[in-house]
Amino acid sequence: MLIVLNGPPGVGKSTLARRYAADHPPALNLDVDRVRDLISGDLVTAGVLARDIAVAAARVHLAAGHDVVVPQYLGRPEFAERLESLARELGVRYAEVVLHTDREDARRRYRARGGEATDAELAVLHDRLERIVTTRRPSVVRSAAGEEDRAYRDLLAALAQH
Repeated sequence: MLIVLNGPPGVGKSTLARRYAADHPPALNLDVDRVRDLISGDLVTAGVLARDIAVAAARVHLAAGHDVVVPQYLGRPEFAERLESLARELGVRYAEVVLHTDREDARRRYRARGGEATDAELAVLHDRLERIVTTRRPSVVRSAAGEEDRAYRDLLAALAQH
């Protein structure tokens, strides 16, 4: 299964992806931001290359019969569409899940982890994610601070429906 775990920064995507991978070995927790950090040069070029590398890594892991979870904020549909096409090409299940919280909770959690984006920038991210929820219709899992176990159970339930 290829799982795209979308949501605002700081909402728990990486935490739940790590937990899923640990509970479903040898699942690959494919954090595109970590891949991007390995590439020198400007962030735009590194970001494009990181997504290409992530798709290639997902292809290899999925073709070997293993799950891949991609925890990534995706405010535009192109990368999710690319991953969905990969899953279809390989004949594996695809699940797109958004960890959702309200705008104020997302801002508070982002600040708590030391994020530097402005409130206006965070509002734009939130609005883009709302459009993704409306247009792509992913499964939505409520993510509340301090309720990781509940969010994980809800994630597993959402994946079972795919």
